[in-house]
Amino acid sequence: MTAFLAIDLGTESARVAVYGAGGAVLGQSRSGYPTSFPHPGWAEQDPESWWRAVVTATRAALAEADSPPVTGVAVATTASTVVVLDGEGRPLRPALLWMDSRASAESALTARSGHPALRYAGGSDAVEFLVPKAMWLARNEPDTYRAARHISEAVDYLVWRLTGEWTGSQMNAVCKWNYDPHGAGLPDDLYAEFGVPDLRDKLPDRIIPVGGPVAGVRQEAREELGITGKAVVCAGGIDAHLSLLAVGGARPGRVSVVCGTSTAFVTEIDEPVFPPTVWGPYPDALNAGHWLVEGGQVTSGSVLTWVGEQLLGRPRAELAGLIEEASALPPRRHGLMVLDYFMGNRTPLRDPRLRGAVLGLTVGTRPEGVYRAAVEGVAYGTRQVLDSFIDGGVPVDEVFVSGGIRHNPLWLRTTADVLGRPLRLVAEDNLTLRACAVAAAVGSGEAASLTEAAAGFAPEVRLVEPDPTHHDTFEEGYADYRAATEATRTIAHRLSAPDRGHS
Repeated sequence: MTAFLAIDLGTESARVAVYGAGGAVLGQSRSGYPTSFPHPGWAEQDPESWWRAVVTATRAALAEADSPPVTGVAVATTASTVVVLDGEGRPLRPALLWMDSRASAESALTARSGHPALRYAGGSDAVEFLVPKAMWLARNEPDTYRAARHISEAVDYLVWRLTGEWTGSQMNAVCKWNYDPHGAGLPDDLYAEFGVPDLRDKLPDRIIPVGGPVAGVRQEAREELGITGKAVVCAGGIDAHLSLLAVGGARPGRVSVVCGTSTAFVTEIDEPVFPPTVWGPYPDALNAGHWLVEGGQVTSGSVLTWVGEQLLGRPRAELAGLIEEASALPPRRHGLMVLDYFMGNRTPLRDPRLRGAVLGLTVGTRPEGVYRAAVEGVAYGTRQVLDSFIDGGVPVDEVFVSGGIRHNPLWLRTTADVLGRPLRLVAEDNLTLRACAVAAAVGSGEAASLTEAAAGFAPEVRLVEPDPTHHDTFEEGYADYRAATEATRTIAHRLSAPDRGHS
């Protein structure tokens, strides 16, 4: 029997699934871990807690699948979640989570460089990327930076725990480290310009394309995880970016929108375009000879969770009732506007210091109105990203949506209405795991190419059509959202000043 082990390290939990050769899920599980927020805009996790969660979830998923021998393994994680480790792989400090925006000054510095490598990142490294975070460490925690033998991403850390090998996914290297797969490799001169001339020595020096074999799972990890079989670990990469492998494969005009804590937008194009409102185009990040384009909302589902649980005080078990109450309200009749920039803006504004807002409150405002406005605000943010793709010359023909949005009917319907286009809703809630199975099939020799494997692992979808009677209402709402963003920008920047509230 052929079985593939897929591991997805998300923001709140490790998700693990076991897939059969035909794409059927044989077993799955998850295990969570905490996040700390030591200062506004900061977010950290303990890498050791990731491994404990992976072990727990893997053993449970394998048990549910009746413990088949594992042919291949692949790992995906959030991008730009950065670990700082000594020579033995022990953490020297908590990991800087992808959403951590402390390196805003360093990100701004990259925008002034003009180095040719930055052309493939929209002209600068975003605040989330590994390089600005390494720059921040070198400036603010120099002793830790000097002591670090390894500065890498969560995916590299888990591959090392599995195999004992320090390798980097070409996807992460191209998209987040300014790596040039066409010959220049890691840009030593750029790192020196940014004040981290030795960063290359701390990064993995073996870069492997998605689906390439790394090594077998080492014996100690096999025993911890309960794995049998040849278990070849294959290069994975960034959770949302890999999702193109799980919607039948990448092609121009096909956009995968993964809606969870944040929302990520990924597509591939045949010829590069260079608008400043996207991340990319990234050469050979997924499929050789193609260019990956990325956009994103740094907070989306997390906004809805915060509004429901924290602002309105509804326990998670009662959120379904709140969603039902909000769904009964007509669009925009609540008189509110919510801006979704709770941890800044990824694209198209590329502004880490924007902040969220609730506008229009009165003493008569009802909780269900606030929640509905938050859903609408998140949907406006989604439209802003897709509009920037189209305006920048990136085609948007098919929109596949997946993730937590499928469990929130109001969020799903409102997104279709605000976009004014049909959504292809994926029947399962984690395309990343399915994409990891595709990569594992290729790297273990069970499939000849990513294209072949992706076609065999395509998921079921259903069409969600927009309500045409809501078109004019949401056109007005979207215009107000854009205007409110500009109107609050200056005060948001003052409120999010790097020296405000902490040293």
